[in-house]
Amino acid sequence: MSIEALPDPAMTASRRPWLDLRAVWRWHFYAGLFCIPFIVWLSLTGALYLFKPQVEALIDRPYDTLTITGPWACAADQARAGVAAVPGGVLNAYELPKAPNAATRVIVGRGTEQFRVYVHPQTLAILKVVSEDDRLMRIIFRLHGELMMGDKGSFVVEMAASWAIVMILTGLYLWWPRQADGLAGVLYPRLGRGRRTFWRDLHAVAGLWVSFFALFLLLSGLPWSKNWGAYFKEIRQITGTAVVKQDWTTGRSGELAERLAMNGGAAGGDEHAGHHGHAPAGLTDYAPLDALAATVAPLNLAPPVLISPPRQPGGYWTAKSDAQNRPLRTDLTLSTDGQLLKRVDFSQRHWVDRMVGIGVAAHEGHLFGWLNQALGVFTALSLITLAVSSVVLWLRRRPAMALGAPPATRASRQPARAPLMFATLLVALGVFLPLLGASLIVVLAVERLVLRRLPAARDWLGLPA
Repeated sequence: MSIEALPDPAMTASRRPWLDLRAVWRWHFYAGLFCIPFIVWLSLTGALYLFKPQVEALIDRPYDTLTITGPWACAADQARAGVAAVPGGVLNAYELPKAPNAATRVIVGRGTEQFRVYVHPQTLAILKVVSEDDRLMRIIFRLHGELMMGDKGSFVVEMAASWAIVMILTGLYLWWPRQADGLAGVLYPRLGRGRRTFWRDLHAVAGLWVSFFALFLLLSGLPWSKNWGAYFKEIRQITGTAVVKQDWTTGRSGELAERLAMNGGAAGGDEHAGHHGHAPAGLTDYAPLDALAATVAPLNLAPPVLISPPRQPGGYWTAKSDAQNRPLRTDLTLSTDGQLLKRVDFSQRHWVDRMVGIGVAAHEGHLFGWLNQALGVFTALSLITLAVSSVVLWLRRRPAMALGAPPATRASRQPARAPLMFATLLVALGVFLPLLGASLIVVLAVERLVLRRLPAARDWLGLPA
C-alpha cells in the first residue's frame, strides 16, 4: 500500500462518532466529580429524615405522657393560651390531641415565623414554645433540600440532582454488558481478581442495583426545588392542570411567602397572596373550635389533624389531615357551627397532584411503612458506596499533575450503539431539567472555546487540542 493510500489520522478522527463510549465515559466522570460531595451529603441527611416520625415521637415523649387529674379546658381556651404565648401571633392551626394524656399543639404564626406551642390541656400551662425552623427534623429537611442557604441552596441542590441523573444514566450505559462472560461483574462483584477488579465491580454492580431507586428519589424531590418547582408550576398553568393551591411549597421563599400570607401579611410574589391572609389576631373568634373538634374527631382522619381559622373575615374554617403518607390526606371545609360543608379526599385531587403526592410520600419514606424506610436506607448506603468506590477508582488511576479524566484523544473502538438515541435523551433531559440544559451548554462552550486553547488547562483536563 502506498503512503497516499494510508488514511489520514485527523480525517479518521473527524469521521469518528462524537458520542462514542469514551465521550460518554468522560461525561460520566465529570458528572460524578461534581456530584460526589452532594450525593454523600444528600444520602446522609435523607437517611436521617426518613425516621422523622420516630425521632419526633422520642423528642415529644415528655409532652405525650402528662399527668391529667381533671377535665380538659375547652379547645377555644387552649387555642387562646397558645396564641398568647407568642406576642403578636395569630392562630394558624389547632391540632387535635393525639392521646388523652398528650399536650395540645397550637401552631401560631407571626410574620414569616411559625411556632409550635405545647399547651397543658387541663391547666393551660405553656409547656414548650419552639420555632418550626428550630425543630431538629426541620433543620435536617433544610440541610437536605437547601443546605440551609434558602433559594440559593435549593438552586445548588437542584443542579447537583440534575447532574446526578446524567451520572446514573451514563453509568448504566457504560455498565451495559458488551463482552461479559456470565453474570460475574454484571450482577455481583468478582472476588479474588485483585483490588482494581473488585473496586470496579463494586462500583458498577452497586450502580446497577441502586439506579432505579436513586432516579426515583432525584425526580420525586424536584417539585420542592425553587427553580424546577416554578418551572413545573408554569407548565401546569400553560397546560390547564394548575390548582388554586398545591400541597407543597417551592423553595424557601415560597414557604415564607405562604406563612406571611397565612399571618395576614402581604406576600409579595405569591399569586395567592390576595386571598390567603388571615384576619388580624384580635378579630379571630376561637369559640367555634369546640364544635369543629367534635365534628372532625369522629372522622378518624390520619394524624396530625389540623383545624385552621378562616383565611379572611366571614370565611369558612378548614380542617385537614397533614399525614406524611400523603395518599391518606383529606381536606375539609366547615361552617362556624361545626357543619361539614365539603370533603376532598386524596383520590379526588387532580391526577398531577396525586402523582406528586405519591412521589413525595415515597421520597420521605412513608408510603408503605417500614419497608419504604428500609428501601430509603438501602438507596442511601448504596449511593455512598458508589461515591466511595468511584473516588478509589479515580485515585488509583489518576496520573500525576493531571485531573485523570478519561482521555478524549484516543479513538474508541466501541462506538456508541445508538448515538442518535443517546443524544436525543440528553436533549430531552436538557428540556425537562432547564438547569441541566443551561449548564450543559455552558460547559460545552467553555471546554471548546476556552479550555482547549489554554495548554496548561487542556493538558490537566486531558482535552484534545
